[in-house]
Amino acid sequence: MVNPEAERHRSRTRHAARTPARQPVRARVRLRQLLRVASVACGIQFGWALQLSLLTPYVQQLGIPHAWASVIWLCGPLSGLFVQPLVGLMSDRSNSRFGRRRPFIVAGAVSIVISVLIIGYSADIGWLLGDRGDVRPRAVVVFVFGFWILDMANNVTQGPCRALLADLTGKDHRRTRVANAYFSLCMAVGNILGYATGSYSGWYKILPFTLTSACNISCANLKSAFFLDVAFIAITTCASISAVQELPLHLRERASVEEGPPHSGDAQEAFLWELFGTFRYFSSSVWIILSVTALTWIGWFPFLLFDTDWMGREIYGGKPNEGLIYDSGVRMGALGLMLNSVVLGITSVLMEKLCSKWGAGFVWGISNIFMAVCFLAMLVVTYVAKSIGFLGHDLPPDGIVVAALIIFAILGFPLAITYSVPYALIATRIESLGLGQGLSMGVLNLAIVIPQVVVSLGSGPWDQLFGGGNSPAFAVGAGAALASGLIAILAIPRSSAQKPRTVT
Repeated sequence: MVNPEAERHRSRTRHAARTPARQPVRARVRLRQLLRVASVACGIQFGWALQLSLLTPYVQQLGIPHAWASVIWLCGPLSGLFVQPLVGLMSDRSNSRFGRRRPFIVAGAVSIVISVLIIGYSADIGWLLGDRGDVRPRAVVVFVFGFWILDMANNVTQGPCRALLADLTGKDHRRTRVANAYFSLCMAVGNILGYATGSYSGWYKILPFTLTSACNISCANLKSAFFLDVAFIAITTCASISAVQELPLHLRERASVEEGPPHSGDAQEAFLWELFGTFRYFSSSVWIILSVTALTWIGWFPFLLFDTDWMGREIYGGKPNEGLIYDSGVRMGALGLMLNSVVLGITSVLMEKLCSKWGAGFVWGISNIFMAVCFLAMLVVTYVAKSIGFLGHDLPPDGIVVAALIIFAILGFPLAITYSVPYALIATRIESLGLGQGLSMGVLNLAIVIPQVVVSLGSGPWDQLFGGGNSPAFAVGAGAALASGLIAILAIPRSSAQKPRTVT
């Protein structure tokens, strides 16, 4: 007589012998840990918000003409052109016992602290070196030096942080989008705090030692804001690097043997020039994403350069170092950018649902068309402000100011998409090619900084050619945004799936 229990046991044994053993599955990183890793973006963006809202007006107060103000910003894209790809490659290959990405995040944060202190004290240093009068060439040199360090430091910090998020989410495309949405949300929080800080005019009273013979009230407010930035970047960096424990590269490679075939990216990423050699592996979808990114940033960069200057000049009718009207416009512009960041944060929270429902490419395209409409609306508001006739005589009517603030706020929606969707799209496609995530961030950064070089060199001469205002650069931005939106809608598939193509 056959024992049923024994027969069932033998059946299970035979089935287990035929079934291959499952590979160990790496535990997914918790969402709150991803949020902590992304929190360093708060500190980075706090300083960026101060930089974007206050430094174009400030450099003009040091004596740089408006037509040349954009050239000062050329250092940012040039440093990003080389620094972020190089840092991405180095972090992909790093074998530090502290992990691949975290040492670069810490080094970048320390460099940010040093650079903002140099910028904040540029007027005082110039004064000690002999600067007097309205034009301060020595202060400008110190300012530009600090500015270069700041932009390089931002690239050193931001690229490895995004790559770390991509490392932690792996091939889970949904969690990759969530991680980048968290990064965008943290950028929004940093923006809100930074722009709110820049819009307040009484920091010199709270930190009276910042007001000196060389540093007037607006300079002292800037210096005080940078002291707050130092504290904020220190807190967020500690929160980010303590969120997870990275494995050194040799341990990651050992774990990858257990979990599946290793990526071949590390063998490909030996030197900086090999970055350009990887272009031959890119599929058409990668090139489309890079093209849309480039056009998008041709649209954004004029706004980021001249947003508060536009408010001070075209809306309030003031000029740097000529009364308080221009400074009032700059502070109102910072308030508008704070509203922009609130919308950016709300959009970041909804990012995953938007992309899941309509597709990342479609959402990106629609947001860029919104951006083009907003830039055209800025040109209309500029025309109306000139037609009314208050410029140079009185403060602007409330309706003009409210219209400008509404435009700034609406632009938070496309800015959130720009800060998130391209990074998620490029990370998933580079992953399928078998290349490192540090490399993917460097590749995307090339599509961001090259257009910025074009805009930095061209926007000043364009403005002078057409009357010295900011409108020509905004018109170019509107055209580029419209073109990028149409390409994204028509050429980027709604599904993020793509056949893997392995680099050999």
